[in-house]
Amino acid sequence: MNSPIAPARLRVGIISAGRVGTALGEALASAGHHIVAAGARSPHSVGRAASRLPQARILELPGVVAESQLLLLAVPDTALPTVIDQVAAARPRPGTIVAHTAGAHGVAILEPLARLGLVTVAMHPAMTFVGTSDDTARLAASCFGITSSDEIGDAIAASLVLEMGGTPVRIAETDRTLYHAALAHGANNLIALITDAVAALDAAIAGPDGTGRETATVDGPDAGVAARILGPLVRASLENVLAMGPEALTGPVARDDAATVRRHLAALSALPDHTLVSGYRALSARAAEQSGAGRELRELLEASS
Repeated sequence: MNSPIAPARLRVGIISAGRVGTALGEALASAGHHIVAAGARSPHSVGRAASRLPQARILELPGVVAESQLLLLAVPDTALPTVIDQVAAARPRPGTIVAHTAGAHGVAILEPLARLGLVTVAMHPAMTFVGTSDDTARLAASCFGITSSDEIGDAIAASLVLEMGGTPVRIAETDRTLYHAALAHGANNLIALITDAVAALDAAIAGPDGTGRETATVDGPDAGVAARILGPLVRASLENVLAMGPEALTGPVARDDAATVRRHLAALSALPDHTLVSGYRALSARAAEQSGAGRELRELLEASS
């Protein structure tokens, strides 16, 4: 990527001071930009802004627009069209930079503002946010999917991301939905996977009579022991697959061990939550396809569906 131009220090307005907007505001403030205004509706958002964006005045949307040289639209994807219309109605100054943080959209959705002479960019951090200052620290290790309509917007978006410590990655307008789907599949669906795995492991620890948790560790009862067992394994697997790709696969599917997988399916089917086995089956079938497993294992997984 070519070295982008460094933008001047900007007066930044944030709509709104949720988890994403607050973290980006903190990061931009650390880079020397002036966070002058933020929109915040709920008491929690107001408190978050007061604590982490102390320089920002809490204003209604027209006030935020009026104060800003860089307007950051950090709202849910479903709310973005309405907010864009509201910004347009507030008569922003031509030349104002407006960036949204929605993963599934590029700059086409900002066309009503581009027609008013605003510089429009999409700037999505590929990171999950929990609402604490840890979010801001994680941005320094994050990539941002950036999309713009011209070289000027591209340079501005890249520079802002670099100033926050992140890595800008250009995503074509036509590929934003695919980009977002990949992130949702890898991160959001991981939550569902680990939740199921913890539930199954917790049932195994509890035992058939439900009392196993009392003696699961030498220290006695431990409500989080399932997560403690699974955590190091999952972290190692994640690091391995990111470094090695599909070759990182281990376990019964990698060994083409249909007998063990058959027992797994039976054990999971016996749990009160019968949906756990469907997730195992679907992902095992995908792993079997990726690893080139034999016919017996593939037919077992297909027959169970």
